[in-house]
Amino acid sequence: MREFSLDIALGRIHGLRQGEAGQPRVLALHGWLDNAASFVPLAAHLPGIELVAIDLPGHGRSVHLPPGTDYSFAGAMHCVLDVADALGWERFALLGHSMGAGIGSLLAAACPQRIERLLAIEALGALADAAENTVSRLRDAIAVGRALPGKRLRVFTDLEAPVRARTLARIGAMSEASARLLVERGVREVLVDDARAGWEWSSDPRLTLPTLVRMTEEQVRALIAGIECPTRVIHADPPQPYLPEPRRSERAALLPRGELIVLPGGHHLHMERPAEVAAAIGDFLSRRD
Repeated sequence: MREFSLDIALGRIHGLRQGEAGQPRVLALHGWLDNAASFVPLAAHLPGIELVAIDLPGHGRSVHLPPGTDYSFAGAMHCVLDVADALGWERFALLGHSMGAGIGSLLAAACPQRIERLLAIEALGALADAAENTVSRLRDAIAVGRALPGKRLRVFTDLEAPVRARTLARIGAMSEASARLLVERGVREVLVDDARAGWEWSSDPRLTLPTLVRMTEEQVRALIAGIECPTRVIHADPPQPYLPEPRRSERAALLPRGELIVLPGGHHLHMERPAEVAAAIGDFLSRRD
C-alpha cells in the first residue's frame, strides 16, 4: 500500500491505498485508537479493488478535531463522506473493523444512495446503553473532559515499550508484528529534555474520553434493520465482551440483505489471520451488482 493524503474541510487526512482507478472502490475504516495500517496485512489478499484506508481524524497521521469539539460517530460520518467527495467517489463500498464497522453501519443506513455494500468486521451498529444511564454518562463525560486539557503525554525512549503495551491491550491484544504496524504509524518523534529523540502517541488524547450519549439497543437495532445494501459481517470466536452472544447474532439477523460469518480468532483477526478473513470475504467487495 502506498501513502497518500488529501484535504477536506476539517484539515488534512492521511492514509494508505492500493489498486487502480476503474476497479471497484472500497473505503476502509479502522478501529478505535488504530490507524490505516490495520488493513495492511489484509490488503495483500484483496486484489482487484481500489482500496483506500484512511487514518480517521485524531488517529495516525490525520488532523485532530479543533478544541471544544467532540469525537462522535456523526462527525466521523461527515468526514468519511468528505473523503469520498475529495476522491471523486459518488458510490463505493465500506470495509470497517470494530469502531470503523460501527461508523460504516451508520453511514450505510443514512446514505443508501452512496454505499454499495458493507463489510463489517467485529462490530455491527453502535455500542448501546440503557436509557436510564443517559444523565450519569453525560455528567461523567463532561467532568472527565473538562479535566483533560494540559495533561502531558507519555514519552517513550524507544518503540519497544509502546509495541509491548499494544500487544497486551485488554480488547485487541495482538502479536508483536501486528502491534508494530500500528505503533509505527501511531507515534510521532519528539525531543526529550536532554535533546534525545523520543516518541509519543500521535492520537488525540480526547479519543479516550467517555462517549457523551449512546443509542439504546432499540435504536441500534432499528438502524441495522435500515441498512439496505448487501452486508457481510465477520465476527471472531470467542465473542468480545462489548458485543456478546446472542446479541451479535440477533443484530446480524436484522439485516435485510445480510449474512454472518464467524471465524476462530481474536479481535484483530483481519491482521492476525488475513488469509482466512480474505477467504471469507471472497469476491464480496469486488462485485459490481
